[in-house]
Amino acid sequence: MAEPAADIATMSFEDALSELDRIVRALEGGATKLDDAIAAYERGAHLKRHCEAKLREAQARVDRIVLGPDGSVSIEPANIQ
Repeated sequence: MAEPAADIATMSFEDALSELDRIVRALEGGATKLDDAIAAYERGAHLKRHCEAKLREAQARVDRIVLGPDGSVSIEPANIQ
């Protein structure tokens, strides 16, 4: 698969997800020419990977507040899987 377009790398999660949604709807509609559908599918795959990476980044920044047995409060990294 070709490298993703440079504009995808700078997109916010919300913008990428919105475009991915538009691509899926267009492909589901079935009115797209084959070459255009293939190009849209490839762009959609890049958008999907971008969204997944953005979600992993966000999850890595989430901390969990933990209350200790003595009532003390501490923060520990989220359990990322």
